[in-house]
Amino acid sequence: MAHFGIWGLIPPVLTITLAFITKDVIVSLFLGIISGALIAAGGNPIVAILNLTDLMADVLSDGWNIRIFLFCALLGGLVGMLSRTGSANAFGLWARKKINSPKTSLLLAWLCGIIIFIDDYFNSLAVGTVMRPIADKNKVSRAKLAWVLDSTAAPVCILVPISSWVITVMSIVKGSEGFESFGMSEFAFFIKAVPYNIYAILTLIMVLTIIFTNRDYGPMKKSQKLAEQGKLFNEAYGDAPGEVEIVTSGRAKNAKMFDMLLPIIVLIISALIMFPFTTYLLTVDGETITSVSQAAASMSLGDAFNNTDASMALWYAVIITVAFTYIYYICRGLFKIKDASEALINGIKSMVPALVILVMAWSIGTIIKSSPADGGLGLASFLSEVVVGGGFPLALVPAIVFILSALIAFATGTSWGTFAIMIPIVMPIAVGLSAGKGLGSAEALNATLICVSAVLGGAVFGDHASPISDTTILSSTGAGCPHLEHVATQLPYALTVAVCAFIGFIVGGFTLSAVAAWITSLICFALAIIFLPKFIKE
Repeated sequence: MAHFGIWGLIPPVLTITLAFITKDVIVSLFLGIISGALIAAGGNPIVAILNLTDLMADVLSDGWNIRIFLFCALLGGLVGMLSRTGSANAFGLWARKKINSPKTSLLLAWLCGIIIFIDDYFNSLAVGTVMRPIADKNKVSRAKLAWVLDSTAAPVCILVPISSWVITVMSIVKGSEGFESFGMSEFAFFIKAVPYNIYAILTLIMVLTIIFTNRDYGPMKKSQKLAEQGKLFNEAYGDAPGEVEIVTSGRAKNAKMFDMLLPIIVLIISALIMFPFTTYLLTVDGETITSVSQAAASMSLGDAFNNTDASMALWYAVIITVAFTYIYYICRGLFKIKDASEALINGIKSMVPALVILVMAWSIGTIIKSSPADGGLGLASFLSEVVVGGGFPLALVPAIVFILSALIAFATGTSWGTFAIMIPIVMPIAVGLSAGKGLGSAEALNATLICVSAVLGGAVFGDHASPISDTTILSSTGAGCPHLEHVATQLPYALTVAVCAFIGFIVGGFTLSAVAAWITSLICFALAIIFLPKFIKE
């Protein structure tokens, strides 16, 4: 038996349904996994539980998975140390002396959001804390600052291959049915997918466009007018949250602007070195190639990047960065050894919910894709048979999964859970439809890239726009903006970008061309920026 047929749809459908009802993606994923284990065990609960425990143990015993798990944990620890030192406040004090206009205030907030890509939570709170007094001084509405924070959180994290977001996506893609047919590393697949991630990139373009043109519309226009009159937030939406507590006393008084930037620079440089170096290490076989220098001479730098094991490279990079940052902050006198350890541990603790989702994503993906002989449901095989045999149009898949991913993320407030649910379903469908239509390898890859990117874009949009999203809430908090004002003012802007991306995915689905998709999206975007401020009232 190759699959369980339509029964294999129960885990993802149950997970999606419960996510809408409970708004709790962890519980929804867990119950989805249990339902899959029960079906695979023929309804025997004891066998299902035993198989499930073995499955989770196997998931974490995989070398790739455990390195990704530990990378995410240590990335949280790094953010914990950054938060403890007061370096963000030092950066804010420096910037306050240099920035004297609304436009430059927002541009600096945008730039800081790009630079601080390692964690969306830290982005929203740290940049918000730094930029709020600068924006207030220059009469920028709290709502507009919150929108910039939110627009450079998830949309940036999903584009940079050193973030916990992207490494999670790589791990889910790597374990999805059909990925192995492309004969490339998950890192190379992600890099090729970046140009198709229309929503995330267009969101960053949208922020810059509004900053330079001042073409605000909808509730944001009213909030900005109030700010120019000295009312930084709209009291009709309630009170603004209190000030975010930051460390400014004790040893933190010694913090400098560079203390915040240096660990991020070290992480970037370490990763850039380790991506090719890891490939060289794995090429050394002790026989034909006996040294790293010999391995480096045997391939181009581009091949070394494309064939890298991203889990090893990022794991080495984050270890180097955490060790360097730990020692550097102690030598700088920004905290004692005990404080450094507490900050590291607290940062790791903050990643626990994300780590739980990550393990569950691997688990439900394994149950969905594995054959019945291996304790799974074979859903990928079933979907490929049904979709390909039924003549479903490949051209419509990107637009459909964009909408579905957006709805799931909006209802649950999380992108990660949406990645875990949708990518293992979409990947085999895209690969199967491409094979059924007789597409060449390059066209099949393009079709799969745009389908997976539609999942990423839809999930980021849902997370970006959802009022229950962590990053939406933290952006309100970081900017000191009433939460409902942030949601109301941001939604028209996020919807504008989402509609432009959706139309781009329709065109991209038919043409299998990133260029055609982008031209369409940019034309729609330009028309929206020209006409929406004229027709949408405050």
